Amino acid sequence: MRIIPAIDIIDGQCVRLSKGDYNTKKIYNANPLEVAKEFEAHGIQYLHLVDLDGAKSKHIVNHKILEQIASKTDLKIDFGGGLKTDDDLRIAFECGANQITGGSIAVKDKQTFTGWINTYGADKIILGADALDEKVAVSGWQEESKEELLPFIQSYEKRGIQYVICTDISKDGMLEGPSFDLYKKIITSVSSSDVENGAEKGLKLIASGGISTFDELPKLAEIGCEGTIIGKAIYENRISLKQLEKYILSI
Repeated sequence: MRIIPAIDIIDGQCVRLSKGDYNTKKIYNANPLEVAKEFEAHGIQYLHLVDLDGAKSKHIVNHKILEQIASKTDLKIDFGGGLKTDDDLRIAFECGANQITGGSIAVKDKQTFTGWINTYGADKIILGADALDEKVAVSGWQEESKEELLPFIQSYEKRGIQYVICTDISKDGMLEGPSFDLYKKIITSVSSSDVENGAEKGLKLIASGGISTFDELPKLAEIGCEGTIIGKAIYENRISLKQLEKYILSI
């Protein structure tokens, strides 16, 4: 299972929110590059970079920070937040994103999002399926859509999507543990198509939200999660980078 630390950006600073509420913003570091370099120094190869200003503004904002981290580290970055147009996508990839995550766009403009999968390839586009009570949320989690989580993921699996990041918003930033049952449910619901298509083509589920202790990581791996995004647990020293380094070396 891949370990993917998160850096969320507001006003160029590394922050964390609770349940996606911008009023709960806590600044952890004014220099995201410094944080990214520290991750890399502990053997981490992946980074989940979220442009929270972009998510609110509905267009890419913090692409300079993406460019800075991509050019000064070897981290493979998945970038999301406010990507709405072909131009936003072009900027993200030109600035060094290895993959992009689309959430709101996948709900509100399915034609454009499907076009991105077809243009860039399923290995470059991640479906952001963030939900509250199994209803997909959009616009930086400021709105709930009418999309039911499981049918939403299944519909995109049929369109060729391979990577899905699923965040249970009720858990995000709360340090109360992840939604094991929800992830089991998702993996079970797509397992039949995994068998049909071969495991390497099956859905790769990336768990996000609520990770609070190191012991939860092997459990997520056991369920079948392909990766896990860890945010506040690192910043609040609940999980040390040393522990993550050891875990990565042991895989």
